[in-house]
Amino acid sequence: MVKLRTALKNKVNNICSAHGVNLNKESLASEKGLKAVLEMQFEMLVNLELQIIIEQIRSLNQSVAKLEETIGKEGQKLEGHKNLTSIKGIGGLGAGILLSIIGDIRDFADEGKLAAYFGIVPRVSNSNESEHSGRITKRGSKLGRTTLVQCALIAQRYSPYLKNYYEKKKSRGTGKAIIALARKFLGIIYRTLKNKWVFEDFPNFVLAEPATA
Repeated sequence: MVKLRTALKNKVNNICSAHGVNLNKESLASEKGLKAVLEMQFEMLVNLELQIIIEQIRSLNQSVAKLEETIGKEGQKLEGHKNLTSIKGIGGLGAGILLSIIGDIRDFADEGKLAAYFGIVPRVSNSNESEHSGRITKRGSKLGRTTLVQCALIAQRYSPYLKNYYEKKKSRGTGKAIIALARKFLGIIYRTLKNKWVFEDFPNFVLAEPATA
């Protein structure tokens, strides 16, 4: 749904651009921006096409909102929800998605196995008895990786530890730094679920209650 909505927004942008109007990239994310497009005066058929596309965008907005609300509510019933949402950077929706993908944390012997499941470990190739590490495998759920990256980028704004780690890795390139940050953050998620941690103050790693094995 989100991909379809993005494609429709791009189409609106292209139509307006073809008629000499350059829209702000983020303007179509709000109802105000959609209304502004409908108020523009083009040829009758162009206006009709824009009206139809914007109606589709509005319908998708409602559907996505309903899905997010449902995921948020159902996610609260999953074991580990309280633990993950105590990490500053993971909201109710993100926790619900991550937990639905992870399932039982006990199925993963260590955090490396969980990273492999998310597809954020380097692809290794062998040639002439030499091993070479390349790009990440991207196995597993794309939604899981996207959610993990989004949560990690938010978390590093609040956590000095994650922020410093991310900044150090940026010397190798922003893309590699983001993946490294996501991998580090997934390790925190793994230990949080495994040890049933609940944070009172995540940035300073202060637990709200004693950990249980």
